Amino acid sequence: MQNDRASASSDCPSEQKGPPTPDPLSDVLRAVRLTGGVFLDVRLTAPYSVVTTLMAEDCRSILQDPLQLIFFHVVLAGYMLLQIEGEPPLEVEGGEVVLLTHNDVHTLSSAPGLAPIDGQSLMRLSEGGGLTRIVHGGGGEETHLICGFLGSSEAINPVFALLPRALKLDLRQAASREWVESSVRFAVAELVEGRLASSGVMSHLSEVLFVEAVRHFLERREDHAGWLRGFQDPHIAQALALIHRDVRTEWLTADLARAVGMSRSTFVERFTDLLGVPPMRYQRQWRMQLACQQLREGRPGISQIAYDVGYDSVEAFSRAFKRVMGTTPADWRKASKRPA
Repeated sequence: MQNDRASASSDCPSEQKGPPTPDPLSDVLRAVRLTGGVFLDVRLTAPYSVVTTLMAEDCRSILQDPLQLIFFHVVLAGYMLLQIEGEPPLEVEGGEVVLLTHNDVHTLSSAPGLAPIDGQSLMRLSEGGGLTRIVHGGGGEETHLICGFLGSSEAINPVFALLPRALKLDLRQAASREWVESSVRFAVAELVEGRLASSGVMSHLSEVLFVEAVRHFLERREDHAGWLRGFQDPHIAQALALIHRDVRTEWLTADLARAVGMSRSTFVERFTDLLGVPPMRYQRQWRMQLACQQLREGRPGISQIAYDVGYDSVEAFSRAFKRVMGTTPADWRKASKRPA
């Protein structure tokens, strides 16, 4: 696909309200630096069956070297079955969105048992310069969806590994329903006029859809382990948001406990039970994840990276980095650039 097919920018229409005020969950999810956009307008008529996955080139104009990708479909009208190998089929209808959190190859079909065609072979550039389009099927009932992505260049990401392979969200039940619906309407209006939905609203929309889907997943499940369990406790969720909001802030355990309205002993016990590590160790691990990202991206100075992640000296940063990662920042940078 061409590099200009994805759409996301900072031009926000004046009639659009901004996205919802951040909360602990969205604060932490945004801290993993997800970037999103939309790139595809799909109209399928029954009978149809299309097999597809998100390719790195589909979002190349926004993400140069994505290491993590989420593919999502917003169903504007109609009905489809989504099938991932090894998983039960998922029914999705108008007003719902489904996110493929591990970017698995999947099939979209009007009914089970149909032979699928490769979705990449169906993609066509729009004559008016709008989103790439797929128009396919037997001429029956139409399913209309827009497709987008979220991506991250971070190799270490606690979110992706703990989520199910597909998350479905009913937009009519989303906590941010009004903003999401108005953003989807804006995108559709742009598509109808043959224009790229190039507003920053689309980037925000991708992010909000992910946050809402994870929130919905958490609300419906009680058996999470590790990182996600922290959001089931409002005090620990608030502490996570504080840690992630400004990596340079040197939080002491007592200060975090006070900020979330808990005693120090109770806070440490609950945080460690839910996250598997004490608060200060969690903060160090998070800083090292961010440092690894900067080292991988080839930022020039280790002293600047040390400052960016909250250390006032290279020596202190290097000691902390080696405790967590098992090697020095300089050696880690060299190893990350070696061919696999």
